[in-house]
Amino acid sequence: MKDDKERNLEITDLAHESAKLRLFVEAPLFEGAAISLKDAQAHYVIHVMRANAGDRVLLFNGRDGEWLARVAKISRKDAILSCDSKTAEQAGVPDLWLAFAPIKKTPADYVAQKATELGTSRLQPVFTDRTVVRRVNTARLRANAIEAAEQSGRLNVPEIEEPLALEALLRSWPKERRLVFCDEGGDARPIAEVLAAAKGSAGAWGVLTGPEGGFTKKERSAIRRHPFVLPVTLGPRIMRADTAALAALAVWQSVLGDWAAL
Repeated sequence: MKDDKERNLEITDLAHESAKLRLFVEAPLFEGAAISLKDAQAHYVIHVMRANAGDRVLLFNGRDGEWLARVAKISRKDAILSCDSKTAEQAGVPDLWLAFAPIKKTPADYVAQKATELGTSRLQPVFTDRTVVRRVNTARLRANAIEAAEQSGRLNVPEIEEPLALEALLRSWPKERRLVFCDEGGDARPIAEVLAAAKGSAGAWGVLTGPEGGFTKKERSAIRRHPFVLPVTLGPRIMRADTAALAALAVWQSVLGDWAAL
């Protein structure tokens, strides 16, 4: 006999097999809900994915779980989806923030996408002394995060915050949230060793990575003064800024995150 968990997994698998695509929407999701798609999202469904009336679509909004819907009406400019059944209850991701120095457009897009896939709950751009990029398109970051959430099976989208100066970030950082500081310029213990020592202790976390060229000596000293900061090294090789951010997230997930529970 199959238990409820096995039956629910089978239902979810069948829903994913039958669905043409998966979309994030803002509207409430419930049985019979009519979801109207407009503008870019409608264009994507109609002209890129070439959906037709009756096609199955998976929907999520970060609040109501995942739902199997069908294309009820479609025209050249808009489409209406009708929710049929819930395929998964709402579930979150670990309480892990990524604070990162903005980098040129393509790597920033890449960081937003991959950090979303890696289960980050918030993305916080940070201006440092050596940050070259001084304008951050948070709408673009969110669009990349939404696309990654749709493709990765997440049931929510990470929060995208407006940029902060490093000093403001440290001043406003919640004291109970530990901050893994990727400090390649000084003495620090390996990240896996530091995280393993914290295993079994509950709490919220963050990761801080710097710009091309790293943090200045003054910045490193200012960061290390805070009691919630845990300086770490990512190994013997110098990594690009985007690589360092994703490597740190992957190690955290494997030691303390939802990978560790698998």
